[in-house]
Amino acid sequence: MKHFISLHDVDNVQELVQEGIRQKANRFADQALGKNKTIGLLFFNQSLRTRLSTQKAAENLGMNVLMMNVGQDSWQLEMEDGVIMDGDKAEHVKEAAAVIGSYCDIIAVRAFAGLKDRDADYKEIVMEKFRQYAGVPIVNLESATRHPCQSLADLITIEETKKTARPKVVLTWLPHFKPLPQAVANSFAEWVNKTDYEFVITHPEGYDLAPEMVGNAKVIYDQNEALKGADFVYGKNWSSYTHYGQVLSQDPSWMITKEKMDLTNNGLFMHCLPVRRNLKVTDYVLDNQSVVVQQAANREWSAQAVLKTILAGM
Repeated sequence: MKHFISLHDVDNVQELVQEGIRQKANRFADQALGKNKTIGLLFFNQSLRTRLSTQKAAENLGMNVLMMNVGQDSWQLEMEDGVIMDGDKAEHVKEAAAVIGSYCDIIAVRAFAGLKDRDADYKEIVMEKFRQYAGVPIVNLESATRHPCQSLADLITIEETKKTARPKVVLTWLPHFKPLPQAVANSFAEWVNKTDYEFVITHPEGYDLAPEMVGNAKVIYDQNEALKGADFVYGKNWSSYTHYGQVLSQDPSWMITKEKMDLTNNGLFMHCLPVRRNLKVTDYVLDNQSVVVQQAANREWSAQAVLKTILAGM
């Protein structure tokens, strides 16, 4: 693995899931791999779990960690080529990425979608510019279209808690009052499609994900029907892909409640966090029928599995 920007950089999903489980069992076993190595964590957007889990994972592997909030701790970066830089962006990514790459052995980047121009967001300009100019491996800590470290943690969590060999997994849209990116839903769908789980996606009309992300999943527009017999219910809001970035519905009936979970096969609720209680999911479900904390804790092991694999290939 040279980079970890999307699922396309992963040769074997199940092996990477098992690597995460192995890292969890012995977190300090591979410290020699990271000794005298440095990772740079670059955040264009806010973070809690991603920042802390990736720093912890790197330190478990013996790495030095540099961290920067881009645009707050540093200059604003220009991503476009051939422009006259007479605006608010004082440094070009060509120089910035190359310089950071000279300080670091791995660079991890978090940069959200703008939700204004679908073509621009789906080109993944920030990730691709760092891949092009940094000269070192790039790790995606959530980009415009994907959140692969989260998806890997999700699969680790399912593997740890599943009660049947082939669980039914339902990805359901949840109501929200502002537009959110498709990254988590995209990525989860992409990764689950690489398993043998029964996979269903449910959402209101107009919220279909990009076809390449939906893959072989069964799409059902009736949430109650989709939830029947589910072993895992993964809740997430995303704005419209077809009417890009728009909120087409705030239907409160899509919130996950105990009554909704009663339709499942004693299912477990999952969410990437942060989650707005009693808007997306009720207190009861979060406090009694969810694995969201375990899922978040597994972010450490998904990051560690990725970093260990990259370090082992250096």
